[in-house]
Amino acid sequence: MTHELKTGGDRGYLRIATEEAFATREQVDAFLRMIRDGTADKGMVSLWGFYAQSPSERAVQIMERLIDLGEMRIAAMDATGIDKAILALTSPGVQPLLDVAEARGIAARANDHLAQACAKYPDRFIGLTAVAPQDPEWSAAEIRRGANELGFKGVQINSHTQGRYLDDPAFDPIFRALVEVDQPLYIHPATPPDAMIGPMLEAGLDGAVFGFGVETGMHLLRLITIGIFDRFPSLQIMVGHMGEALPYWLYRLDYMHQAGVRSKRYERMKPLNKTIAEYFRSNVLVTNSGMAWEPAVRFCQQVMGEDRVMYAMDYPYQYEAAEVRAMDSMDLPPETLRKFFQTNAERWFKL
Repeated sequence: MTHELKTGGDRGYLRIATEEAFATREQVDAFLRMIRDGTADKGMVSLWGFYAQSPSERAVQIMERLIDLGEMRIAAMDATGIDKAILALTSPGVQPLLDVAEARGIAARANDHLAQACAKYPDRFIGLTAVAPQDPEWSAAEIRRGANELGFKGVQINSHTQGRYLDDPAFDPIFRALVEVDQPLYIHPATPPDAMIGPMLEAGLDGAVFGFGVETGMHLLRLITIGIFDRFPSLQIMVGHMGEALPYWLYRLDYMHQAGVRSKRYERMKPLNKTIAEYFRSNVLVTNSGMAWEPAVRFCQQVMGEDRVMYAMDYPYQYEAAEVRAMDSMDLPPETLRKFFQTNAERWFKL
């Protein structure tokens, strides 16, 4: 796997990377202030105490790449054959901020900043709207602004908001707005809230290595089992990292969920219109961000359908040319590879 990585579709497809991060200096400064003044949760102290302050090569390089929305990022895309990047404000967005007005302001300014970059590089950058779920009605309005004025193609929310999950009815305005503008919601990981992070943090497993996936997978399951797709049948929710392991669990999830419904063990566990596996084939989309592993990609395509699995790099956190080559070299039919790298993203983001 040593082929040259070029943009322009020389292998029969464009490469559209669907989970790519950027940051604003204002956002990072707010994180650092919270770490200093003791209002940050344990996850932020662990994650941003490292990336925004460590002198290590990894942290310094990632911070430089996160802030850039210009020629450095374009050069990195060119070097790895990435034709287009779907960009979102890096985790945890503005969701940990206690001052709701500050959260709204930072999110809105980040959206304006991203829109300017997308306008400068219209053939390379595609934006997702950042919101402040602390204020669901404002977030709904910002979703409409992102779709109708800024040209964005979806919305990203970084899992929990100060320990609150989107299955809370208070967040319904966000879902109504998503359905109104007919755009997908990307649920990106955040570090687990203090209520669940302890054993992971003490073992160094709180971040992308494990805690991200566990917490985000649980979030998606909370939404499915509360009936979010029965209430909003057209809603599409994306998760990365090969589905945060949930596709691998689908058989057992269905079996035990149905057993729980029959037993009436849990007040909130009611009958649904479909099985969990069926929702994965009608309302859930998966990207392979951070999981450049052919067996996992093929398995996910098998259980969800090849139209629901998309490519992502996870730049700048996981920027590896070898991973692009590995995905190019998967033993898949040409049309399936084209769906994976290009046409599924074009379909679901309406590019």
